[in-house]
Amino acid sequence: MDSRALWERYKKHLCSCPSIGLSIDISRMNFPSDFFSRMEGEISRAFNARDELEAGFLANPDEKRMVGHYWLRAPHLAPKPELTQELVHTLTHIKDFSSKIHSGSIKPATAPRFRYLLSIGIGGSALGPQFASNALGGQGDILTPYFLDNTDPDGFDRVFQQLSGRLAETLVLVISKSGGTTETRNGMLEAANAFRQAGLVFEKHAVAITGVGSYLDILAKNDLWLDRFPMWDWVGGRTSVFSAVGLLPLSLQGIDIDSFLQGAASCDEYTRLNTVSANPAALLALMWFYATDGKGKKDMVILPYKDRLQLFSKYLQQLIMESLGKERDLSGAVVNQGISVYGNKGTTDQHAYVQQLRDGVNNFFVTFIEVLKDRDGKSVFVEPSVTSGDYLSSFLLGTRAALFENGRESISITVNALTAGTVGALIALYERAVGFYATLVNINAYHQPGVEAGKKMASAVIELQKKILVYLQKNLSRDFSPEQLADLLGLSDHVETVAKILEHASANVDHGVRKTSSTAAPESRYTYAE
Repeated sequence: MDSRALWERYKKHLCSCPSIGLSIDISRMNFPSDFFSRMEGEISRAFNARDELEAGFLANPDEKRMVGHYWLRAPHLAPKPELTQELVHTLTHIKDFSSKIHSGSIKPATAPRFRYLLSIGIGGSALGPQFASNALGGQGDILTPYFLDNTDPDGFDRVFQQLSGRLAETLVLVISKSGGTTETRNGMLEAANAFRQAGLVFEKHAVAITGVGSYLDILAKNDLWLDRFPMWDWVGGRTSVFSAVGLLPLSLQGIDIDSFLQGAASCDEYTRLNTVSANPAALLALMWFYATDGKGKKDMVILPYKDRLQLFSKYLQQLIMESLGKERDLSGAVVNQGISVYGNKGTTDQHAYVQQLRDGVNNFFVTFIEVLKDRDGKSVFVEPSVTSGDYLSSFLLGTRAALFENGRESISITVNALTAGTVGALIALYERAVGFYATLVNINAYHQPGVEAGKKMASAVIELQKKILVYLQKNLSRDFSPEQLADLLGLSDHVETVAKILEHASANVDHGVRKTSSTAAPESRYTYAE
């Protein structure tokens, strides 16, 4: 295709959303001329599903729950007046609490005011806040944020080392809908221990974001934590960033959450349009369907050309893969749906895997994300009339052209500047595209049975470990191979897991398990060392 034909195709398929400073270009996707007409019935069905979702339809039939993350930025659309009132009240509560923290009217017991923020969560209770914090924060932050988002002891230690000498000025958010999420509970207990070791009362620094009546809610109430904020069962973790889960840490950090919400709400208005060419989320979903044949045949590569958007691909991994990665469709048929997502940032990727994207296996499509404004103020010229930002833009355009030249397809999303509003709009755009695509391929985007299966298996491993430790402690003078121990405990079907548990336990000082030989796990022997 010559350059003039490409230009005409660009003009024809560019979708511009001026009120949010965003546009989407699908001209470098090689869909056939009759693609949109062939998809009219499917996308109409997706629009109907969107309307039912926002009206309060039980979109998560497994858990008999509504799915209402769109109401978070438009409370007046909630299907019940009490929900609208609760949403408005929670936003007011977030702003009031943040203001009191910033002014020092709520302050720590041993310092003039809070200066640092430790957010403890996992999955959607961490990824959304982390992404938005990294994208929008900086030297002007009122509270400097830190995150515990795993159950890795070394990861805990690294964060606590950064907060060494600062815990007296640190506010802690514990984020868990059920209050029983293992990783979050472990992070909370580790943090509480760190505060005690520093001679501080953890509860005087702690705030809960959780379901009303949950274990965490009751704990925070009984132990007189600083405050509690609600999580609702009709908001999934991966779509919770516009609830207290994301708004409270962002507000405490000093981010303009009104602009963040408004950007999402304005994007939602575009994605409510039933004209496909004017609806950026419909275009995204249809391009995903085209690129993957509706069966996940190609990977989605996210390439944001902005350092502040580095975590966007990580955020989208959960949003897209947890929503779309499903074994069965709505009729119960096995379909094994999903789209794999990966990416980092440009131009870092220019010196990493773009080589394979250009010349290797053609099993992907790219989404470039361009931010037109380089920085506040003027840039230095690194060459006559050329800035560093000019190079960033040229590398994006050059990579896009080089990929297309070799038959590799791409979508381009452009925003005028990176603001709280545009970050909110980007999140809202992808939330809606996920919903549309799920309808196109006839799956439920709003449950995650695979995640629950993994949690159940992890719990079973912990129960095996408890049995092993008890047996070793009762047989102090003996050592055992993994196979012997598995047979003695009636765990012959789990001998590999027994071996893995013994290897981990013997590598740490916590449980008193000692490896009595230095061979590989299958031939090793283990004992309890008092």
